[in-house]
Amino acid sequence: MDSMKESFSTEEKDYMDYSDWYIDDRLDPTSPPEELTPCNPVILVDLFHICAAGVSVLVLVFLSLFVKRRQLCRDCCGGVPGLLHPAGFLESDCHRGIAAAVFGVLFSSLCVVVIDSNPLPIGLDSSKDTKEYLKIAALLYYPALYYPLLACATVKNKAGYLLGTLLSWLHCGVLIWQKIECPLSAQIYKYYSLLRSLPQLLCLVFLSIIYPVLLVRNGKTLHWCQAGEYYTDYLKHLLRKRTSKSSACTDKQSLSSKIGTSMRSYIYIPMKGFRIPPKLIVAMTVALVTVYQVALLLVVTVVPSLQKMRAGVREEISYVLEGFGVKLSDKRSETLKIVKYFFWIFEVCYVSAITVSCCFILLMLMKSMILHRENLKALYRGDSRKVFNVQKRIRPSQSTVVSWMSFTSYQAAYIALGLVIQVVVLYLCFLLFSFLIVVPLLNGQKLLLSKVLENMWPFWLALFVVLVVQHLLAQFIFLQKDGQSLSITNRRSLYIFTYLLFMFNVLIGCIAGVWRIIITETFNIIHFCRLDLSLLNRGVESLDPGYRSYTGFLLVEVSQSHPLMKVFCALLLQSRSLPLSGGDNRKNEEEGIQLVPHQTSKKTAKSKRIRARWSLMFTLLNNPALISSRKAAVCTSNDLVTNGELSAACKQAPDDLVKIELCQKE
Repeated sequence: MDSMKESFSTEEKDYMDYSDWYIDDRLDPTSPPEELTPCNPVILVDLFHICAAGVSVLVLVFLSLFVKRRQLCRDCCGGVPGLLHPAGFLESDCHRGIAAAVFGVLFSSLCVVVIDSNPLPIGLDSSKDTKEYLKIAALLYYPALYYPLLACATVKNKAGYLLGTLLSWLHCGVLIWQKIECPLSAQIYKYYSLLRSLPQLLCLVFLSIIYPVLLVRNGKTLHWCQAGEYYTDYLKHLLRKRTSKSSACTDKQSLSSKIGTSMRSYIYIPMKGFRIPPKLIVAMTVALVTVYQVALLLVVTVVPSLQKMRAGVREEISYVLEGFGVKLSDKRSETLKIVKYFFWIFEVCYVSAITVSCCFILLMLMKSMILHRENLKALYRGDSRKVFNVQKRIRPSQSTVVSWMSFTSYQAAYIALGLVIQVVVLYLCFLLFSFLIVVPLLNGQKLLLSKVLENMWPFWLALFVVLVVQHLLAQFIFLQKDGQSLSITNRRSLYIFTYLLFMFNVLIGCIAGVWRIIITETFNIIHFCRLDLSLLNRGVESLDPGYRSYTGFLLVEVSQSHPLMKVFCALLLQSRSLPLSGGDNRKNEEEGIQLVPHQTSKKTAKSKRIRARWSLMFTLLNNPALISSRKAAVCTSNDLVTNGELSAACKQAPDDLVKIELCQKE
């Protein structure tokens, strides 16, 4: 009996040892750690959202009644209420920092809707049947919740700034209090909830600082809030006297200067007299938040799982590998070290892929900012062929308005997808490089590439020799230099070698085709996040939805917020509002003397005024934003000239722009 008990105990021990291999709890990345206990903060999330939603509605109602009563019906207590717009995205006087911060908070809330089990935290229980409906409701709830944070800045008075201060302090204070009380969570990773809320905290802290500053200084806090100064500076910069460029030869540049030039091409440096549109600033801010949120989600989903798997490997793994015919070492301890080393390589390759992908995305965003500025400047000049490769009329349409509305959202979505694709491709490339090159070199083994070269070296050598021979023949036999140009000679030899090397060139073409696929896919994967570049050919660019959204965004921005159009309208309003006391005041208003420096010499001042007048007239004449508003656009091309004379409708036009356009056409 004693021997039976001893044998049973040993068999039971062995069974317990082998049963540990199949414990899934140790390898489950989504199961919460045992030490984590459910945390209930003092301010419950559901209660806070219910109260915050009510406060947001009250703020919007108060601001709407206050603004409409002040503007339309000052004597009437009721007024005409209306919903305030969040921000003037087509105006340059909107608070860009506030708009960018609110959109950053809004995108961080989108991660909550997609990932959390309770997408709408207002006290409703989410089951499998109602979860999708709650997600749809949450996509409308969060924009409405943060709507007053933007509307308070739109009012542009102390009442709006005061309410914005209170709202931003409320959201920021409650979020900080909740994260201090419950920093850990049982979802995906214990620190994921805390790390995910960092961009939201930064944006709310910025709003909590900027609104009090606006309240104290009554809106005069940052230089970008003054639109008139920007438009005037832009026109001054456009009409300034050009400095003559030196005729020194700059063709030969040193290597350091070339490297510096290439590095500066990826760094956006603000240009004097030009300002990026507010919509583009919002899009770039959302793009940065997208990179952080997606990269964080990729890290916390995979890296903790790899660490648990590496920590859970035991010596018995050698039996499993031998069952598949894999024998890493004769000793079980060495096999354990090798397997853990392989898991460590997996982890390093994955983290390296995410890091390199984020760097690529950031470089592409900086490069796209430079191209945005160049495209906007070209369209301001009316040069649409430089941007779209075809001559296009710069005017809004149904598709362009929809593209302008969805540009920021498309940018965030393309960055998220591009980052995921880059991580997958780079991770596979790093794994192949590690296990085919690095690991064999460290272990003193032969590379797979060397084995292929040993077996097929005559074939590869023949192709290489044929390629080199063709280049040498083209350089020294088939080309002859006649003065400054090259001409083809020895045509009979050219025909003979073309025929003899045909089959070799077919094989070389197969290799070149594989290389073409690699280059094309690499370029498309890296530039997938950029909407300003089409991944399709020039003739079918319109089939690319991302590029089509970008072109529509540009057309709406240029046609509706052209700086010269804003200056022209400001000068007209100023000339109507100021009284005409004398001839000098009339000249100052007509010429826009604030745009031209004051000169003491009368002759010099007169010539500069004439030059400024014709420069301003020419820029307004070619302004894309004013083409559709001219009276010449009302007259058709057949009605403009009849038997060498202007039509009656065009003769009655009081402006001279029609005649100037006819002179240009003739």
